[in-house]
This record gives sequence, structure tokens and C-alpha cells, in this order.
Amino acid sequence: MADKPTLPDSMQAMRLMGHGDVDQLVYDTHTPMPVPRTGEVLVQVTATAKNNTDRKAREGLYPTRDKNDKTSFAIGGKNTLTFPRIQGADIVGRVVAVGDNVDSARIGERGLLDFNIYADERRDINLTPDYYGHGADGGFAEYVAVPSDQFHAVDNPALADAELASMGMCSYQTAYHMMTSANIRAGERVLVTGASGGVGTALIQLCRIVGAIPYALSKRDKAEALIELGAEAVLDRTEMDDFTGQLRALTDDQPIDAVMDLVGGEMTRQFIETMIFNMNKRATYPRLSIAGASADNVTEILWTVIYLYQVQIFGVSHGTREEAAQLIAWIRAGDLKPVLHAAFKLSDLHECERYFMNRSSNYLGKIVVVPDAQWDQHGAPFALEQHS
Repeated sequence: MADKPTLPDSMQAMRLMGHGDVDQLVYDTHTPMPVPRTGEVLVQVTATAKNNTDRKAREGLYPTRDKNDKTSFAIGGKNTLTFPRIQGADIVGRVVAVGDNVDSARIGERGLLDFNIYADERRDINLTPDYYGHGADGGFAEYVAVPSDQFHAVDNPALADAELASMGMCSYQTAYHMMTSANIRAGERVLVTGASGGVGTALIQLCRIVGAIPYALSKRDKAEALIELGAEAVLDRTEMDDFTGQLRALTDDQPIDAVMDLVGGEMTRQFIETMIFNMNKRATYPRLSIAGASADNVTEILWTVIYLYQVQIFGVSHGTREEAAQLIAWIRAGDLKPVLHAAFKLSDLHECERYFMNRSSNYLGKIVVVPDAQWDQHGAPFALEQHS
């Protein structure tokens, strides 16, 4: 192993002990230190973004044929979530040690993790996605060991560590993969549902980068912030009567070209209707990318509508190495901006989880979790009370 500074024998970490409520998250002040293997870097964590998949994995909400079963997803053929597990996927920190075959010059480098656990080296496809915080320990800890080629240096001094974590791959790569799957092009009208969350705010920005026109579905009190972020208009999700009519009024009677759906449930039928009310005005097939089911996991759809109107449906989970590289390039160039709601201490993760589940009306963007030892520098400026 290459040279490394003196490091502690143990660390503080929040360990998930099993499926269940937040009581399954146990704060351990003597967790064994990770050791970087060949091709890995050891990162001292300064901020890790909170994602909805943390909660779903903890509660075992990824479905199986047995609806009473509690499990996480097992796309590769087996469940890789074993206990205890340290969750947290979108990790920012600094390299403090390196494994074999990694240049020691990387020590001291600040970076952002591409959160995927890739099954192979392919850059253009990711068929069996897994991620740090699920199939391997993640960032709700003081240190983590990750692949050196997936820890991307971002030295932009204008971005605080907490802000950089809020731009993590779990949200931004999912958003970008929704768009690339549906082949979103400049000038197209795109409906973004669940627009105030991490993926939704990423979609709005990414649409503008590629020249598409995003229409956001959220709550009325978030409209001003979403328009400032880049939304063409914001529709109120509490007022879904004649939803297609509302959009037609905003688009000069033009159909939506594609829908980026994070909601699911009964609303999906209404989203599809916004794309097919006048096929003569379309230049491309209607496209639905879906990467969430916050409203409900079951949707009743007429297949005659799908095949007669040639609606293309894309299920999206994570993304590819190529997409991660493009996102990192945009972040480094300052083309994407952080949407950070607040920071919580790692030891307060129970409180953070409850706040995350009961989002207030002013909630927009991401929450990040900061190790207690890093709090004064990287967390306190973004503490919840600072945003109240």
C-alpha cells in the first residue's frame, strides 16, 4: 500500500442493523476503519446527501411477489444489502490514503463519488445496478473506501462540500439517464413530476442544459423557486382536475413531448394523456421515463392506449459510467448549481430521517448529512435553523 497519514483504528458511523424504522439505525462510535484495497482510495467524509432509496432500503419497501416480505432490490440475482450496513450514497470528502496501484498524489484531493457498484467495465450500459450504501458501506460514517476511478476530483472553490454532495450522482445521474433513455432533444417540451425533490430539480436544470423546455409539477408555494431554477411553468399537484387542459393552455395547445415521472400511481394515466391529445401535432413518439412511484406502486393503464398511440415507456434505475463522466464535467464547469435545503449532523440521523419523511412546505432540493467532527466547517453554515 502507498504512503498514508496516521489514521484512527475506529470511526463513528451510523449502522443499519436490519429492516425497520429509524431505531434500526444505531450510532456506533467504535466502528472498524475501512482499509482501501487495490485500486481504491480511503476518503474522509465531509458530507453525504440523503436519498429516498435510503429509507426504502431500510424499510424493505422494494417489492417481491410476497407483499409482506421485507427486502431491498436484488437486480443482480441476490440481495446484496446485508447487516449491519452503513448507508449513504452521494459522498463528498478528501482522500487520506490510497490502496495499491493508486497514485499517492491523490491524497488531499476533494471529490464526489459516482455511487454505482458496476457489474463490469462497460461505460454505456448498467444492467444490474447496485450502489454504495446498499451493496457496500457508504458515507454515513467518518471514512469510506471506494474505487479510485469513481471518486471524481472537483476542486471548484465556489462549491462548499455540502453543496457538492447535494449534486450527487444518485439524483443527477438518475435524472440524466431518464433523459438519455427517452432521447430528449433541444426544443422538446418535458413534463417533470415530483419537481421539488433531488431528481426533479436535477431534471429541470438538465433540460435547460440540453435545450429542452421543462414544465414542473409540484406545489404552488414552490413555484417561484422552481421557475428561478429553470422551469418554464409550474403546475400545482393538488389541483389535478383537467390536467391536460391546464398544460394545453401553457403550451399553446401543443402536446408534451416526454414525461419524466417520479410519481406513478393514478397520476401516470393523466401524464400520458398530456402527450397524446393530438398526435397530428407531434414530431416524435410519446415517451414516458419512470424512476419512482411516490404516489403508488400500482398504476392501471389501458394497453390499447400504449400500443395504439405508440407510447414508449422507459424504466430507469441509476445510469452509466459515460453519463457520470458528463455530469462531472458539467459540475466542474459550473453548468449545474446545487439545490441544498439543509444539513444535519450524522449523530442526528434519526431526526433527519423523520424530517425527510415529513417535508415542510419550504422543502426544496437535498438534505446532506455531515459527520459530527466535520460539522463546524462543513455542516453548520447549512444547518436547518439557518434556512428557517
